[in-house]
Amino acid sequence: MGANSDVVIIGGGLAGLTSAIHLSKSRLKVILIEKNEFPKHKVCGEYISNEVLPYFEYLGLKISDLKPSNIDKLEFSNTKGKVISCELPLGGFGISRYVLDNYLSEKAVEYGCRIIQDSVIDIQFVENQFHVSTSNNLKLKSKIAIGAFGKRSNIDQKLNRDFIQKKSPWLAIKAHYSGKFSANLVGLHNFEGGYCGVSNVENNIINICYLVDYETFKKHKNIEEFQSKVMCQNPNLKSIFEISTLLFEKPLTISQICFEKKATVENHILMIGDTAGLIHPLCGNGMAMAIHSAKIASELIIDFLDNRINSRKELEEKYIQQWNSNFKNRLAMGRFLSKIVQHEKLASILMQLLIIFPFMLPKIIRKTHGKPIILKS
Repeated sequence: MGANSDVVIIGGGLAGLTSAIHLSKSRLKVILIEKNEFPKHKVCGEYISNEVLPYFEYLGLKISDLKPSNIDKLEFSNTKGKVISCELPLGGFGISRYVLDNYLSEKAVEYGCRIIQDSVIDIQFVENQFHVSTSNNLKLKSKIAIGAFGKRSNIDQKLNRDFIQKKSPWLAIKAHYSGKFSANLVGLHNFEGGYCGVSNVENNIINICYLVDYETFKKHKNIEEFQSKVMCQNPNLKSIFEISTLLFEKPLTISQICFEKKATVENHILMIGDTAGLIHPLCGNGMAMAIHSAKIASELIIDFLDNRINSRKELEEKYIQQWNSNFKNRLAMGRFLSKIVQHEKLASILMQLLIIFPFMLPKIIRKTHGKPIILKS
């Protein structure tokens, strides 16, 4: 069984679906391959900066119909529970991946994208064309391939990407809860070995997602014990867990999360979202970056297929340049802040500085967030 397309997208997460919508809206023949069925919960902070709203409007996406929470305030605490807060420079909104990804998949299909539930087992670039094979014996040919397969994939191993050779100590855990938490607030709370994000999504559901060093986590029998004995040492997290009720059968987990630098283009595949680079959840901006990277790649692909970009080499060079221009410094700041927060003494010094100079916190936030996405004229 075979099929041809202008663009094949491997992965149906936030970046892959956004690119599918953009390219299909431009009347290109797009096939997206996603191994999971929609809707599906994902480990994610589920907060998006408002920088994406002009782009969503251009794509015809009415996010307000999904009833997201509107977030305009940040609260940060250290391991001892000392709190500092500020207004978010741009603000943002909270929406679950369960609802958002499903909505985006429906919009992509509405615009003409073909979504196939399958797993890619091989991708080759031969004679200026991509040849994609799936576990269900589907053979695809495409002019362009986009890698949107997330944080870690068997495709990364197939491509022998540099970061996949290194072990990563990070484990991420996420669950939804019922309870009371300020709808306009995103909380970032430090604890020994990691940090936790808390915010509302649609329907007043509380999303709690945290990143922890596996060496710290494995000292405890299970998630419940870790939360009660380690995370709840921060009184802010203790009070949240005490008045919240788990809505999932059990929390979702993912391991081997890598924040190492990644190549933006591998074997002529344009990488977008987490596949191209992952910002620490501490910065609360990974979803906006994924969406923005999809826009950058989509616009350049359209120019390439319309012969406004003269060669594949030029396409790849332009994409790398635009990725670095928009995200390189933000990713570096994310890694820097994460190292500070992981070191208790440095985190305490940072907290003291922020208390004395509160204007610094919005400045730090701006370093990890972008400006409203500008649409191509």
